[in-house]
Amino acid sequence: MRRRLLAVGAVSVFAALFFGLLIVPTFFGASQFLFGGGGGRGNCVDTAEAAEQPSEAEAAKGIPENYLALYKKAGEDYGIPWNILAGVGRVETIHGTLESEGVLSGENYAGAGGPMQFLEPTWKAFAVDGNGDGAKNRYDPADAIPGAARYLKHNKAPEKVRTALFQYNHSWDYVDDVLDWATKYAAGEFKVIQAGGLPDCRDTADLPAYTDDAIARIIDFALAQRGKPYIWGGTGPDGYDCSGLVQMAYKHVGLDIPRVTFDQWPFGIKVKDGTEAPGDLVFFSSGPNNAPGRPGHVGMVIGENKMIVARCTACRPAIAVMPYRIGTLVGFTRPLQHPDVADQLEKLG
Repeated sequence: MRRRLLAVGAVSVFAALFFGLLIVPTFFGASQFLFGGGGGRGNCVDTAEAAEQPSEAEAAKGIPENYLALYKKAGEDYGIPWNILAGVGRVETIHGTLESEGVLSGENYAGAGGPMQFLEPTWKAFAVDGNGDGAKNRYDPADAIPGAARYLKHNKAPEKVRTALFQYNHSWDYVDDVLDWATKYAAGEFKVIQAGGLPDCRDTADLPAYTDDAIARIIDFALAQRGKPYIWGGTGPDGYDCSGLVQMAYKHVGLDIPRVTFDQWPFGIKVKDGTEAPGDLVFFSSGPNNAPGRPGHVGMVIGENKMIVARCTACRPAIAVMPYRIGTLVGFTRPLQHPDVADQLEKLG
């Protein structure tokens, strides 16, 4: 992936430079790569013809499913072909999977941050609250991707897409790289993968079989939420916080447990460390308002030292399978043994 070549790559919005770029004679015909039609770099007219958004198809290149959905939504909302946004996301951070400073937090050497690599001044000018959580976070793809679409639209994409991409990052090599990927995506040269590169399976091949149908359905529901964002206070279907994911997994099979972590901890029957089983809840000493005897974070056990958990807003993937034996582990509870839940199970038959 080609990194930012100039520190001013995404921040310059000066009018003189913008209008100067309009007369650069090396522009493509935008419709050739925006919508998957036609050939190479011979056309110097920087205009786009009306066409439908390209559709995805299975092929060799992977796009995480949550990113693909966000590219498509932002494309529709701002009139930017989704494959152009995907090209930017691929070149900038490999769709948020690049293990480098400034992707999940902090900034790179040029001051850029987040999956779409915004400089802070540019982000302040074009930030979008894409998921409606009341925050505009350049590290959250739900905000960053529509923010990128808004910025490209401001710089006259898709009609002048090469101009807009050069404004995004002042390098013609960068522009060519983005458009090469956009062309591949428009032609269907990719496959949809689960967020964070997780395999297309339940991640339970090496775990004990679930002997209880209710537990199996609870866990399957929770695992199916991978690829969705962490949303503070979220109870789905678009995203979840840690306790919301757990509560809704149980509710999926008709079982009611408390909504928030602080109520979930005293609700379930305490389980001795080492005897925890799939479906149990695992609690951690972290999160807002956390205190001794009041753990602020929760996941769900799915096997030996494996849990499904909604981690945090900036985490990638936000909802993931991961080990639970970490330093802040507090303990385990079994909601299924609470008398109220036991009664509900009996009534469900």
